[in-house]
Amino acid sequence: MARIIVYTGKGGVGKTSIAAATGLLAAERGYRTVVISTDAAHSLADSFDVPLGPEPTVIRPNLWGQESEVFANITRYWGTIQAYVASVFQWRGLDSVMAEEMSVLPGMDELASLLWIAEHHDKGLYDVIIVDAAPTGETLRLLSLPEAGKWWIEKIYPIGRRISQVTNPIVGRVLGMPMPGDAVYTAGEQLFARLEHMHDLLTNPDLASVRVVLNLEKMVIKEAQRAFTYFHLYGYPTDLVVCNRVLPADTGDYFAAWREQQQRYRPLVEESFAPVPIRAAPFFEQEVVGEAMLRGLGAAVFGDEDPTQIFYRGRPYTVGRAGNGGYALSLELPFTSKEQVRLNRFGDELVVQVGSWRRNLILPRLLLDAPTAGASFEDHTLTIHFDAPHHDEAKAARAR
Repeated sequence: MARIIVYTGKGGVGKTSIAAATGLLAAERGYRTVVISTDAAHSLADSFDVPLGPEPTVIRPNLWGQESEVFANITRYWGTIQAYVASVFQWRGLDSVMAEEMSVLPGMDELASLLWIAEHHDKGLYDVIIVDAAPTGETLRLLSLPEAGKWWIEKIYPIGRRISQVTNPIVGRVLGMPMPGDAVYTAGEQLFARLEHMHDLLTNPDLASVRVVLNLEKMVIKEAQRAFTYFHLYGYPTDLVVCNRVLPADTGDYFAAWREQQQRYRPLVEESFAPVPIRAAPFFEQEVVGEAMLRGLGAAVFGDEDPTQIFYRGRPYTVGRAGNGGYALSLELPFTSKEQVRLNRFGDELVVQVGSWRRNLILPRLLLDAPTAGASFEDHTLTIHFDAPHHDEAKAARAR
């Protein structure tokens, strides 16, 4: 089972360098390691100072690098559906080139890149898969898709498929419009299945970790806090925060104010992300490019420790007995206020919305018959209270 480490952070914080350094150290420890960039603006090849392609390329013994290629990925994971969508656009009068461009949904290229994670894991060729992910906002949007896809494939997709089987012959003959065949629906099901498989891998705390890279700057820290909240919300385990480009003490007068600002923010970071460990990487006097500089960066962050170890284990939510005989579901939502949280329940689904982000939690079987009895928010923890399930009440009545 391959270890999966996803590095993310605001654009420009140096996550590519940290990801590359981690990969180099892992390879030197004997792990078969692949570092894959899913950011559309690739810089992984620049960091290693070697050319990389859309397939894994050998960099040194035990180390491969990959910069996923948009068109190859789309053809691989989206080709059948894209061909149908393009045919509809052509039917509406677009020329073939424009139709093909329009048939690629926004974000599909980055999503297809992420699907490489599951493919590398399933092939078993690597011990460690390190992902240099897109900037935080894009990564969060893409990581939320598997749950949305699961809901769609379970609730809506079967209805649409049954309707199309009845209406396709009629609509096709009357309007001449291309209609989706069984191959299109099958391709959609396979895509959603891959998404769910990727989600299962990335939410498995024994396999995967998200690591947040930041600089000691106010805007960067705020975005990292929001990302940390949403990773908790979607169940993606975070095991490490890396403060990159920390100025050393002997920076001179020119950088004195900048260093003083960093020193003010450092305690804030340590308090905010606790108990997740914080590591620091210095601001190097030269560009971090090539094996020698990456090795130095890795040593600064990890020292003699194994960079692939799990530095922190935490659960995204817990369910336990409450004093009134009911249950309580607790969900950590750091850096969130009570006013930002909205809750709704629809049968076995609990919808938690934090700001503009939403998660559909499928309630444990234990709580399916348990009426919701309110919620509270204290110490960055959302606690949802449930009365005793109906079957517990029936059992108690029989006992009386």
